[in-house]
Amino acid sequence: MININQQLQQIFVKAIRASCPELDNPPLLITPSQQAKFGDYQCNSAMSMAQMLKAKGTKVNPREIAENIIRNLPDNEIIQKTEIAGPGFINIHLKKAFVSRLLSNLLINGVQPPPLASKKRVVVDFSSPNIAKEMHVGHLRSTIIGDSMCRLFEFLGYDVLRLNHVGDWGTQFGMLIAHLQDKFPDYLTVSPPISDLQAFYKESKKRFDGEEDFKKRAYQCVVKLQSKEPDFIKAWNLICDVSRKEFQKVYDCLDIHLIERGESYYQDMMMEVVKEFEEKGLVQLDEGRKIVFAPGQSVPLTVVKSDGGYTYDTSDLAAIRQRIFEEKADIIIYVTDSGQSSHFQLVFGAAQMIGWYDPNVTRVEHAGFGVVLGEDKKKFKTRSGDTVRLMDLLEEGLKRCMDKLKEKERDKVLTPEELTKAQRAVAFGCIKYADLSHNRSNDYVFSFDKMLDDRGNTAAYLLYAFTRIRSIARLASLDETTLKKAAETTEVLLDHEKEWKLGKCILRFPEILQRILDDLLLHTLCDYLYELATTFTEFYDSCYCVEKDRQTGEIIKINMWRMLLCEATAAIMAKGFDILGINPVERM
Repeated sequence: MININQQLQQIFVKAIRASCPELDNPPLLITPSQQAKFGDYQCNSAMSMAQMLKAKGTKVNPREIAENIIRNLPDNEIIQKTEIAGPGFINIHLKKAFVSRLLSNLLINGVQPPPLASKKRVVVDFSSPNIAKEMHVGHLRSTIIGDSMCRLFEFLGYDVLRLNHVGDWGTQFGMLIAHLQDKFPDYLTVSPPISDLQAFYKESKKRFDGEEDFKKRAYQCVVKLQSKEPDFIKAWNLICDVSRKEFQKVYDCLDIHLIERGESYYQDMMMEVVKEFEEKGLVQLDEGRKIVFAPGQSVPLTVVKSDGGYTYDTSDLAAIRQRIFEEKADIIIYVTDSGQSSHFQLVFGAAQMIGWYDPNVTRVEHAGFGVVLGEDKKKFKTRSGDTVRLMDLLEEGLKRCMDKLKEKERDKVLTPEELTKAQRAVAFGCIKYADLSHNRSNDYVFSFDKMLDDRGNTAAYLLYAFTRIRSIARLASLDETTLKKAAETTEVLLDHEKEWKLGKCILRFPEILQRILDDLLLHTLCDYLYELATTFTEFYDSCYCVEKDRQTGEIIKINMWRMLLCEATAAIMAKGFDILGINPVERM
């Protein structure tokens, strides 16, 4: 698919430079028009250029600059006409034949990504729960947002490594192993039946805090684990495996795929990291600790504790180093809560200081997110004040969704298999969309009632809209082969204002993806899909796709170009859902 905005930028950049050669870097500002009377796109560069010229001592009317820009526009197949409005806005009207051709191309070839200049290696660090602790709503946000970012990069053709940086190392494992030895002394030969790892963790923590002998033994267990004694590695693996099975239940529900590479993976690299910082004279001693100050930062990173142990700072430095030099990553994204923002700024600053990467060459970014709030606007917790278990939340979503489907009497028209498919699609789709449709930087209120509402900007509304669009061809008895053939032979007419509006909206998809690629804010895609669905409704209400006899209900005419607009809308919605990790169904 072609990004129309980028095509217009390529045309206008030449005209802007030619109209004001005395400006070194004139601004290129092109946006879709908000109202049809102002054309399809607007170039808003003239006013900024007038300001730049004024700063240089030359006073020029912005309308005069706009006229110069239009005069210098090269011949092209995109623009029908331009006109100047207000103080110097240039309204751009697209050629209908150009838009029609792009729509036909989309229908024939499917939703293809724009051409990629170079295939970059992308590492996305997301989800990242802690072993022996259950996943909670914070992990839900990281998991959903990170997965969607990966899906976007993958669709655009990048080489993506999805990493789950789990907390699987550290002092707490000494405590867990010591408790395992006491509770299941034959753990080396008989697999311990730990059904509730959270309860097991709480028991061991209580003993660690209250029993001095147990605490000493826990520290001894840490030393033996770090020395990689086989019995202790086996105990560690047993505990990790119980957690993995629990995590996997969540990942299976949400269709999440990632590679686990926990803190333990980087243990042997940490010594090298500290050595490298020491050799470059970047380490300071502070009461037995070894610390590193990143440029312009008043808070240091602790790379070695006073007892000789390593920290989160050390493992994060080892991880970024491995990702840059071994994975050869061009883009590294960390999806964690915004509370860790200052920590990552320190890690990124230190990595740049030591020369591991240049931010102008390698993109390293923390995609932070706000907290999940309950309907009382406080941190989302159970009534007893505990953190909400993710599996409980997902199961509650399934139950409420089934109640909603039965309330709409869908159980009377769908087979049991179709009903279950619809239940899972809507429940998990709604949970994902409720998260992704909010600006990730902000906190958001979790409400099952709002997310399952089939009105407004919700997954329920969009999934029902998609199912309706898909059913239009089915009701007109048009199969895929017929539609494919029609796409190759039928011109997509755009004479009605609602056809024109829908056609342009469909083709904005690549622009939306480019914007998200730049700022990693996925709510832009949700807003776009909602706009597309409502624009389609306007079109469908005004333009007959299928004309029927009022008495018999028999089909007397099929307006094939409009059927093709239905198909193009559904294709874009399906790809948008795929990027958001939502699985639509044909019947609901």
